[in-house]
Amino acid sequence: MSKTDDVGKAFDYRLFKRIFAHTKPYRGIFWLVALVAILSAAFAIGIPILVKNIINDSLESKDGQQLLTAVMWMLVFLLGQVITQLLFNYYANLLGEAVIRDIRIRLFEKMTSFKMTYFDNSSIGVLVTRAVADMQRIGEIFSQGFFMIVADVLKMISAAIIMIVINWKLALIVFAILPVILIATRLFQQAMKVAFIEVRAQVANLNSFVQERIAGMKIVQLFNREEIEKEKFRVINEKHQNAWLKTVWYNSIFFPVAEISNSIGIGLVVYFGVVQNIENVSLDNKGAIVAFFFLMDLLFRPLRQIADKFNTLQMGMVAANRVFKILDTDSHIADEGSLERKDVKGDIEFKDVRFSYVKDEEVLHGISFQVKAGETVAIVGATGAGKSTIINLLNRFYEIDSGHILVDGIDIKEYTLRSLRSHIAIVLQDVFLFADTIAHNISLRDESITTEQIEDAAKQIGVHEFISSLPGGYQYNVKERGTMLSSGQRQLIAFLRAYVSNPSILILDEATSSVDTYSEQLIQQATDKITAGRTSIIIAHRLATIKKADKIIVMDEGKIIEVGTHKELLKKGGYYNDLYTAQFLAEEVA
Repeated sequence: MSKTDDVGKAFDYRLFKRIFAHTKPYRGIFWLVALVAILSAAFAIGIPILVKNIINDSLESKDGQQLLTAVMWMLVFLLGQVITQLLFNYYANLLGEAVIRDIRIRLFEKMTSFKMTYFDNSSIGVLVTRAVADMQRIGEIFSQGFFMIVADVLKMISAAIIMIVINWKLALIVFAILPVILIATRLFQQAMKVAFIEVRAQVANLNSFVQERIAGMKIVQLFNREEIEKEKFRVINEKHQNAWLKTVWYNSIFFPVAEISNSIGIGLVVYFGVVQNIENVSLDNKGAIVAFFFLMDLLFRPLRQIADKFNTLQMGMVAANRVFKILDTDSHIADEGSLERKDVKGDIEFKDVRFSYVKDEEVLHGISFQVKAGETVAIVGATGAGKSTIINLLNRFYEIDSGHILVDGIDIKEYTLRSLRSHIAIVLQDVFLFADTIAHNISLRDESITTEQIEDAAKQIGVHEFISSLPGGYQYNVKERGTMLSSGQRQLIAFLRAYVSNPSILILDEATSSVDTYSEQLIQQATDKITAGRTSIIIAHRLATIKKADKIIVMDEGKIIEVGTHKELLKKGGYYNDLYTAQFLAEEVA
């Protein structure tokens, strides 16, 4: 997407309307903030009028009681300003936080429904930026943008009207300065919008780079990439710095221009109001001149702030535009099925299934096979043969191009996603554990699974002793991605996680390919236990597991080329025999 596309219109009314549609549940707070903004403007405008009256009436008449009354009113207006400002800041921020909380929940729900293809093609760092930093920018639309602009505009309009009422000639002199500030504000606003878009892009790039390098720190250090990655980071960080410096440069130009214009306005008022004696200004009306100084501040200062607040508003709208693009992305698995089944036998059938990750680049070429309930089926083949793709399709992580996948004779599209996946458990080669306790990583915080059930299941598959030996046992925190455990221990946790879910269909995807001998023995015992009596699909190259399978499906380049038992396939002397000889025989001898 080009930068121009991202900038869009100077003010996108449709986007603005969509953002404010999220305030509907909080209409009470919305109108309270609007009311407080109006009152704040009224209190601010009242103070110059009181100052004028104090100078012209109370001081000249030397009436102590009148002066005391005027001062008391001044205190009331000042106190009113303080209270309205306090209420405004609190409730505007409350409204903003409530809105971004709702949008963030929608965004998270949306992302959890995406096809795996979306994540395959998206940067995790960028998505994190959208869900965190960009959300805060949207919140600032309410806390520092829109309502403050409204309050400032009200102050400016009120100040201009009062100036005209007090002395229209002096008012015209002040107004003559406005075009300069307005033009400068407009140029500043346009330049800052482009600059802020560049800032957001560089923030996303920086987040993405740091996230990837931290996640892959072992590779960085193992291959001595520290200096190379440091140089890459320096370049990205410099781009990030330059993007921010551009905004600083624009601010450095605009605000001095605004200050000079304000000072010129004050000088002209003093000159024409006093020296030239416009309207024969007398000492009796000197309060009007002083009031003009206050009113000019209320006219020019909000105008300068509006430029800054408008930048906040635009930055929030740019962030909202990026978040809404994710929300509008049509990359989810259509959950249009209505079938909810508590019990599934586990019959699986693939009928002429074709699939491609990239359009017109088919990776499965019309495969068909059956797995009966309770059978253990192994799928073997070289890397890239399509083994894991079959598992992804069975879980509907991706949509097939054509054909049918049936569970218990029913197309999986007729099941709700929740129902379908609740009957399938997977143990992957690369086990993902959350930064949480072992118990929570096993139950995934499913309240229906008790600690007693977890411990009982652990004893049944032979991992209770291992878990109990850890500090805190089942309450041991494995930290991010389970870094406190070995790969074999993580696999055992994954097996236990699958077992306690009591699935009808169990999938083991290269689950024993990278563990030590002791862990492998425990995993083999766990495998025997959890596969008993349920449909199991095993993608593995461990000889013992494959030999016990009821059926072996041999794949090559997205096609099924052989099907049979271990002995039957060896007798054929085909692809499986060659694979066995090359990969498994040495292991068996060893």
